[in-house]
Amino acid sequence: MQSYQIPLVPGPVSVPAAVRAVYQVDYASADLEADFFALYAACEGKLQRVLGASTSVTIHTGEGMLALWGALKSVIRPGDRVLAVGTGLFGFGIGDMARQIGAEVETVGFPFDAIVEPDAVRVAALRFRPKLITAVHCETPSGTLNPLDELGRICREVDALFYVDFVASGGGAPVDVDRCAIDLGLLGSQKVLSLPPDLAMVSVSDRAWRTIADVGHAGYDALAPWKDGPAQRYLPYTHNWSAMAALNVALDLLLHEGIEQTYARHAAVAQYCRRRLEEMAIRLYPVQESYSAPTVTAAYVPDGWTWPVLDRALRAQGMAVGGNYGQLAGKLFRIGHMGSQADPVLVERGMNVLAQVLAAGAQE
Repeated sequence: MQSYQIPLVPGPVSVPAAVRAVYQVDYASADLEADFFALYAACEGKLQRVLGASTSVTIHTGEGMLALWGALKSVIRPGDRVLAVGTGLFGFGIGDMARQIGAEVETVGFPFDAIVEPDAVRVAALRFRPKLITAVHCETPSGTLNPLDELGRICREVDALFYVDFVASGGGAPVDVDRCAIDLGLLGSQKVLSLPPDLAMVSVSDRAWRTIADVGHAGYDALAPWKDGPAQRYLPYTHNWSAMAALNVALDLLLHEGIEQTYARHAAVAQYCRRRLEEMAIRLYPVQESYSAPTVTAAYVPDGWTWPVLDRALRAQGMAVGGNYGQLAGKLFRIGHMGSQADPVLVERGMNVLAQVLAAGAQE
């Protein structure tokens, strides 16, 4: 098993020692113990504070994609209209997921180095009249951060549910579930929360619960059992108590720091990372820095290098960053400065290693 002294991949991020320690404890069966349900309720309340949500927040055993699939299948049936807002790989991909469920999907697409233009979304929504509008807050392959508040208003104008993937931004940038009128907000444990990929979380509005009851989707990923199940101490499967205990510690760490202080730390580290890349003559993606996310930086592979060669050179120095996917594969690499990795000392070490590797030159 390979580990790296300078972990800067955009998730799963490094897990702090205080969180790792929780996994060394033996827990009883989550189905049977009142202590587990008290822990679940405590974590839900803390997630509400982090996400700016007065709505329910369900917490599931599984990786973040469980939230994306479960929320989609719980509110749409074949033939329902879905308007997918795409500014990157995942935004377009959610539209593809809805098509696999049988929805009639229209996509409002933007370049991968851009962010949402609400006026274009409003025109499409007023014409198409979807049941659901989907968007991604932080597009990790592109390193961009989309505005959400105007999209939420558009959803209310056309009486559509608002489905938002904030897996890579929740906790590191404001998502403001209530203010942005988000009906289904999707989160994973392995990004800013700095846990292993054990948990998936969904903020669920009252409007969404009504649709969930009407659709009646059943299955491991279904949201319906989580409306009353935790309060009634009746879950659809045996939950991961270790992961829930770790989530509680992670949320305490975040809230102890202070949510505004956490946002400021992420923004400062992101700005430092980008300045250092520019000093190395590495082109940033997107060019418009105001579009960039505070949790991940995307940049072009330097001239004279290929991604595989750069990746090997960095790993030889104990540093791991992320490659890319789809149309960006081989062109861009990504530095994940989210959660535990939004650390000025860690990012400075990483930028120093990158500078040294570039100075030594590409070697096949």
